[in-house]
Amino acid sequence: MIHAIIDIGSNTVRMAIYLINHDSMELLTKKKVLLGLAAYLKDGRMTARGIDKVVEVLDGFQDFLRSLSITHATAFTTAALRNAVNSDEAVAEIRARTGIEVHVIPGSDEAAYDFIGVTHNIEDDTGLIFDIGGASTEAVYYRGRAIVEKVSMPMGSLLFATKYSHGLLPDHDEMDSMSQEAAHIFRECGFAAPKGLTAAGIGGTFKGLSALYHGIYGDSGAMDTERLPEIMQTFGAGSSDEASTILLLRSVPDRIHTIIPGLVIASAVLAACGCRTVTYTDSGMREGYIYKEILKTV
Repeated sequence: MIHAIIDIGSNTVRMAIYLINHDSMELLTKKKVLLGLAAYLKDGRMTARGIDKVVEVLDGFQDFLRSLSITHATAFTTAALRNAVNSDEAVAEIRARTGIEVHVIPGSDEAAYDFIGVTHNIEDDTGLIFDIGGASTEAVYYRGRAIVEKVSMPMGSLLFATKYSHGLLPDHDEMDSMSQEAAHIFRECGFAAPKGLTAAGIGGTFKGLSALYHGIYGDSGAMDTERLPEIMQTFGAGSSDEASTILLLRSVPDRIHTIIPGLVIASAVLAACGCRTVTYTDSGMREGYIYKEILKTV
């Protein structure tokens, strides 16, 4: 069966199309639209303009699916719509105008899907998983390949970019403010795990970090977390030289305005957990959702 998974995120709306057979899946293709939905929140409410934008993207995805006679599709949304004061009304309007049933994923379920997706592709029995989205950050501590603790925190790359950055890239003072808030939010969430565990990062922030990191240092595999502050300083407003600008444009052309705020959050949470390295993995929430809700193998 061919099945489309549509993820309405705070920064991007993605559609991934999979071939699903019994207990396995194969990614056939992906499409994404940079929407920046979190920026359409006003006083905690999703604006009519934001709803219009989601409807426009979903209509485009539906046209694509119809042209290929793909009839199985699932859509879900995370922090941007989940945290809106008018979440129920916004989702109901999107459903009425598109005919698509949009499932609102609670933060704890988002973290659980992250865990399922990641642990299908790594060998570590114990470790940490971090997923930095546009408007929320999920953290999971697992031991013996079972979740011990999971948390969703109200901070994300687009949220911080909108709140703190006055230009395309944050300056050093703005990054300091982001770092202080990220550390405060992490302390207040009560997430507790042994220090120094291996860490896996998923989502756009860690994908972008991986591209920048390996572009600078040429290393492969796990990334040294002590280098994150150096990377942030390299690409902060007014700091980039020509070579750095070229690398930024090549590596994260669609995330230039959010990559540094995302890295600030990553640096803060990884430092708080005493993680010496972090590894990017491409498998995450969408795959976890398929394993649990469609394949029902977990």
